[in-house]
Amino acid sequence: MDEQKAYDILRELKISYTKHEHPPVYTVEEAEQHWKNITGAHCKNLFLRNKKGKNHYLVIAKSEKRVNLKALTSRLGEDRLSFASPERMLRYLGLEPGAVSPFGLINDRENAVVVVIDRDLKEASHVNFHPNVNTATVGITFTDFEKFLSYCGNSIRYLSF
Repeated sequence: MDEQKAYDILRELKISYTKHEHPPVYTVEEAEQHWKNITGAHCKNLFLRNKKGKNHYLVIAKSEKRVNLKALTSRLGEDRLSFASPERMLRYLGLEPGAVSPFGLINDRENAVVVVIDRDLKEASHVNFHPNVNTATVGITFTDFEKFLSYCGNSIRYLSF
């Protein structure tokens, strides 16, 4: 959606990044083909909603981990979690399917989305995400990632997956 806005905010926050362009990818499996020369942890990003559609979560986990929705539902104290619709994704993150990333939080002006982060990512020197489009991958340090999240102001929970 708004790739340039992500870069502008990174610059504003004095966060250095590396950008790697690639063909459009929609799944971790497709993206893996383009990660050979990209250092750092690669992430999967899931945009979820609860049963009533009142609560929304951006789940960020290491790409190789499996996220058990049933277990996550219980750990978050929800009744049921499911993938949010493309319409909800656009409304809350300003993103389309395939481009889900924490950089979409810049569009969540009401801080409605709770960010759930894989605790193991804290060990990574760098983390990689789409810059609001699925034709590039941007790498930043984990410290800078936390700085970016602080700027966005969303609630954050660290969990082990």
